[in-house]
Amino acid sequence: MADQHGEMSRLIVSVLTSLDGYYEGPGHDLSSMPFEDAFNDHNLELLRGAGTLVYGSRWFRQNWDTWSAVADDDTASDRDHEIARRVTALDALVISDSLTIGADAPFAGTTRVVSRDRGPAEIERRKRSGDGDLVMFGSGTTWNPLLAHGLVDELIVLVGAGLAGGGSPLYSGGPESGLRLIDAAVLPGSELVRLRYDTSSAGVTS
Repeated sequence: MADQHGEMSRLIVSVLTSLDGYYEGPGHDLSSMPFEDAFNDHNLELLRGAGTLVYGSRWFRQNWDTWSAVADDDTASDRDHEIARRVTALDALVISDSLTIGADAPFAGTTRVVSRDRGPAEIERRKRSGDGDLVMFGSGTTWNPLLAHGLVDELIVLVGAGLAGGGSPLYSGGPESGLRLIDAAVLPGSELVRLRYDTSSAGVTS
């Protein structure tokens, strides 16, 4: 059900891309991506409103391994420690046909894996719960089909000042989708341009 005010949760997708439209470089390499410190400020803002983090299998392991290491790093900033706490404590939904989780995995208690066929139905169920936003970072091959199903409510694209020259494109393999620009701004202290889109006109349902 929705929350006590009758509001459903939203699925928000946030992606950092190069100026030429790639969220990963060739071979899934992230070293060429235009990361800046403001990127984590932006991510923390989304995490504070999140009830569930949604992933593809590869992005899940990368994110968990990165932030669990930060959680144990006494030299990390207070901001990064907060991100690490939230990433490792929030419920995680992994949409994957290949990932399995052992009962002794450190994330077993907070993580559920569903197949790609069942992913849209599980997203719909969690949105009806009204229990915080569902938030995704990256995972283009996972969120692209969800957009096509009309399940993404907001798409945030952070465009960085860099050219990857190839790699994984922001959007591919789906129908043409109409978007409505909500806001455009440069993140403070950075060269990252944040573009926020309402996706209510995107996708097709079947």
